[in-house]
Amino acid sequence: MRPVSRMKPGMTVRKLVLERLHETKHSTAELAEVLELPVHYVTELMSGRRRPPQPSRTDVYDKMTRFLRLGRNDLADCATAERAETEADKRLPLPQVREQILALCDADTADALKRRAPTDDAEIVDLISRVLGVVQGNARRSLDAQIPLRIAATRAGTSYADARLHVLEFLDTSPGTLTLEHLIDFIRPQIANWDVDSQSGVLRVVLRPASSPERHRRRPLTNTGHARLAG
Repeated sequence: MRPVSRMKPGMTVRKLVLERLHETKHSTAELAEVLELPVHYVTELMSGRRRPPQPSRTDVYDKMTRFLRLGRNDLADCATAERAETEADKRLPLPQVREQILALCDADTADALKRRAPTDDAEIVDLISRVLGVVQGNARRSLDAQIPLRIAATRAGTSYADARLHVLEFLDTSPGTLTLEHLIDFIRPQIANWDVDSQSGVLRVVLRPASSPERHRRRPLTNTGHARLAG
């Protein structure tokens, strides 16, 4: 029988999951095992120390829904409502992060963006957000490819659960919370270069081929200059 929706006014992801854990007599450790994530992820989510992830950028709600036999969209609806109540993160990227992302941009475009930056920070923040969105889309798909992620975890000398958490935390990142570690682990291995058309605003991103060594190893960040779009 299809589970009945438990949505009601004031319901949150935390309340809903805690309620079902109690009713089904499951523990946070058992839920973490189902999610294939460290236990502290669940305890932080249940305590309110970690905000519910964006539904389109995670696979945890589908796993929770099946395990706790919840209504199909209950968790996603709760998370969407909760996140809508908080202000969007409008912090500027760290200077080092901005420079490294611009280093992947077409040289002429990057120079033009830098010249306009003192009077228009919003333009660069918007472009970084769009570039970030491309990489996050690829990272989200990696959650469905268990074997490559397990191989990556082995290469990094970490557990599969920690590797999944690393991806999920990156998926919840905004331009203002991007770190150099995110650049090393996700953005530089994925993006060869990017550019934006000054007239149409169309963003063009060139991804590295899957066989590229950049995809399979971490490298220290260095400002090596600008990469131009081919052709």
